Amino acid sequence: MKILIVEDDISIAELLCDSLQEWGYEVDYIRDFLNITEQIARIVPHLLLLDVKLPFYNGFYWCKEIRNISNMPIIFISSNSDKMNIVMAMNMGADDYITKPFDISVLVAKVQALLRRTYTFQKQNNMIEYHGLILLIDENSISYNGQKLELTKNEFRILELLLKNKGCPISKKDLMMKLWNDDCFVSDNTLFVNIARLRKTLENIGLPELIVTKKGIGYMVNE
Repeated sequence: MKILIVEDDISIAELLCDSLQEWGYEVDYIRDFLNITEQIARIVPHLLLLDVKLPFYNGFYWCKEIRNISNMPIIFISSNSDKMNIVMAMNMGADDYITKPFDISVLVAKVQALLRRTYTFQKQNNMIEYHGLILLIDENSISYNGQKLELTKNEFRILELLLKNKGCPISKKDLMMKLWNDDCFVSDNTLFVNIARLRKTLENIGLPELIVTKKGIGYMVNE
């Protein structure tokens, strides 16, 4: 899972990066504090660590802006332990608030717990999450960066199969069996048209290269 750090003290940002990477997380930190939401939309993290005091605009401002495009978990990290700051952070949409100096093991434990609660809850409610993309199984739709699109029956079946087998290519035969329960009387071109339509749908929501072709095999989601 991806974690993004928004902290202007580079020594703290690097400490957090190193500590969280030791636990197997993919971690990066912001270097451009003027265009934070654009970077979040590009990186699509699963969790954000956000400082209060930042150049240009403070963390409260950015938390409010982020909530317009994403529901990902946000943990504030701040040297200010004033109750009003904590209340304001929660009102802006934060999930937790940690004061500096902090025990790195406590912070890691909070990160793990919040990720576990957030994404286990999604799975229990008939959702499949993949790098910020959420497939809503009961609704035949997808959600990404605050956008939501309804899929056709075939688009949904293709994407569901690819996401459930992420990292493994799915053969054309298996895809055709999933869609039509038969691969004898359905041409490769019919499958290609459905794949092309799904790719266009994903492109419209900001994921132009999610599905890749594995030559001579079939298709898979891009890792």
